[in-house]
Amino acid sequence: MTFRGIHLFVAFLGSITFFAACDKRASSPSESKAVSEPQESTAPNLWEVYDRSLKGARYIDLTHTLTPSIPVWKGFAQAKFTPTVNPQTKQAYTYKKDGFEASHYDLPTDQYGTQLDPPAHWAPEYPAIDELPATYAVRPLAVISIVDQVAKNPGYHLQISEIDSWEKRNGRIPPGSVVMVRSDWSKKWPDPALAGEKVFPGVSLEALKFLHEERRILFHGHEPLDTDTTPNLEGEDWLMHHGYTQAEGVANLDKVPEKGCLVTIGYPKFAGGLGGYARYIAICPADWKYGVSVGEVPEAPLPKSDRILQWDETRGMRLRK
Repeated sequence: MTFRGIHLFVAFLGSITFFAACDKRASSPSESKAVSEPQESTAPNLWEVYDRSLKGARYIDLTHTLTPSIPVWKGFAQAKFTPTVNPQTKQAYTYKKDGFEASHYDLPTDQYGTQLDPPAHWAPEYPAIDELPATYAVRPLAVISIVDQVAKNPGYHLQISEIDSWEKRNGRIPPGSVVMVRSDWSKKWPDPALAGEKVFPGVSLEALKFLHEERRILFHGHEPLDTDTTPNLEGEDWLMHHGYTQAEGVANLDKVPEKGCLVTIGYPKFAGGLGGYARYIAICPADWKYGVSVGEVPEAPLPKSDRILQWDETRGMRLRK
């Protein structure tokens, strides 16, 4: 993928506008015919953009796998995974008996794993997860590292100075982009002890205000399960009460370049949801050293595994054995 291809794709997504006009004058038959004839579009065809740029891009998953044992705040219970039970027979569905199996997920909170927090998480007057616009789907991605600072101070929080340094190297952060803060905190995942840490990397309130009010980003993301370590989570409080979303529990930022990538954003659309089990995928240039491209791995049909998916009573989840 070339940077030109990425920019063309993003520019196109941001430039689609529909116009409606009403002409009260009586129109002649020739005018009616002209209006009815389809007009050739001058906008780029997205299929062409896909073939030219996105098909050969490198795709990197920034999402943790959900399991019953991942870190979760002590104020929430752990999730439980069980086989789905037939409500009539009270028996679990099985491949042998029913030809299929299904899973039942007891998720005691939507603040679980890699997330997208809507502002209604703290402020009920703002949108919930199902009210976020579809335009969240694809955005430019900027990654700002505080890894060196965290190595010296595990509780370091992103400052405006790191944003300034990033922009000196890479240019101004694009409006409407997603900014992910890399700390490498997620490399210790999925150790459940992470949820009890009192000292962890974060993002300062000043940096959050600068990114949103000065650079007009869509949202920021970070690797820990909280925005900051202040007593009242002042950063998260400010974000939510000003109508902003945020990503939490993000992974694999060490595999993404500082600039030049896109990020796709997906999440379940629960009515009135105050958090989102999210999936973030970075789409990076074709010459990037990490990730996988379309055609490099089997996709349709998907390949068989040499191990069978089976229920594991000890782990409380399905595993390949």
